[in-house]
Amino acid sequence: MMQIQSLSFPHCTQTSANLSAFPHGFTYFSSQNQISSLLGNQYSPSRSFNSLKRVSRIQFRSRKRGGLVRVRCGMVEDESVDDGFYIRRCVELARRAIGFTSPNPLVGCVIVKDGKIVGEGFHPKAGQPHAEVFALRDAGNSAENATAYVSLEPCNHHGRTPPCTEALIKAKVKKVVVGMVDPNPIVASKGVARLRDAGIVVTVGVEEELCKRLNEAWIHQMLTGKPFVTLRYSLSVNGHFLDQLGEGVTEASGYYSKLLQEYDAIILSGTLSEKFSSPTSQEPGANQPLRIVVANNPDQFPSLTTEASKTIVFAVKEIAAEADLARKGIEAVALDRINLTPILEHCKRQGLCSILLDMRGCIHDLEELVRETIEQNVLQKIVVEVLPYWDESNGAGSLVVLNGLVKRLELKNLRSEISNRSLVVEGYLQNR
Repeated sequence: MMQIQSLSFPHCTQTSANLSAFPHGFTYFSSQNQISSLLGNQYSPSRSFNSLKRVSRIQFRSRKRGGLVRVRCGMVEDESVDDGFYIRRCVELARRAIGFTSPNPLVGCVIVKDGKIVGEGFHPKAGQPHAEVFALRDAGNSAENATAYVSLEPCNHHGRTPPCTEALIKAKVKKVVVGMVDPNPIVASKGVARLRDAGIVVTVGVEEELCKRLNEAWIHQMLTGKPFVTLRYSLSVNGHFLDQLGEGVTEASGYYSKLLQEYDAIILSGTLSEKFSSPTSQEPGANQPLRIVVANNPDQFPSLTTEASKTIVFAVKEIAAEADLARKGIEAVALDRINLTPILEHCKRQGLCSILLDMRGCIHDLEELVRETIEQNVLQKIVVEVLPYWDESNGAGSLVVLNGLVKRLELKNLRSEISNRSLVVEGYLQNR
């Protein structure tokens, strides 16, 4: 039986950590680049201004320069309000639609004229108008001779909505500032070229890394044709796996609640449904991820029937037949052996861009999938929650199968945060 001793993390707001208590042969964090270069490029605070130059008694932190922008006579110095400022605002707007736009990207747009924001918009959901359309509607006639800021290159093709380039041209904007070029081959700089051909000045690559991070899963899927896979697990402070989450992290604004909102699907052990209720995001209006359950026991299925519409079960043929899943209204895929390939293929067919492989329940149900994500180079990101507990179970919960891996995995762009009493660290696997 697991024995854990509760510890206390002091309340702090530091955002860096150096962790070395990871299971041998699994994940090692590099001592270099402990903080992501993106850490200083977080989107601006949630504020909207009629005039970005007329702000009284407020100090802004300049993300680009790393210092404080001083307020003088009620006026912000002109150099603080640069293109990057407005692109960060675009990212802030885009994030309002997290969990709703897949398989489309998150996009925000801001229209600025004479130093004032005259229009704002974001893409709310796949099939609905794009960010530029909403921002231009908000700006009205003020869009003429204005500058349009957009986090992603405007589209120049007819899909479910008309090209945004034509909307910008028709509105007679003077300049367009683009956060990043669209990696979609049918767009790929064609939008920028169309705008320039129409006589509009275009600047590209402002806050590019921040914009890429906003749509990391969508970009990965667009470039590789494969879903973006993230592994999440919990550790004690002495480096043992824990089958639990920290206090408050599943509540609104907790890291786990926000994580569920960001991913299209989550892979879980079938034993999780026996021990806990199915995880759901508590963020206001969150779109819940598809639950992909890996089941090794027919007794695991009855508790899934109440949420069958958002659940798909992958099980070996004998177990699937014994459980009679179709009669219970549960969608299931029967396999000779549970492996990663059919799961990824199913997600791809469903247009799912991002998958969270969550090591809860019986981690041994999932360890072969973890091994395959590493060996097949499809694992992109790792999220680790360190709980304030000392585990005296002698590592009984370790992923033993991973000890045989000869690869040394190093992470880049490490970021960390405190979520209630837990320390959460995330990083990206180096290109291998």
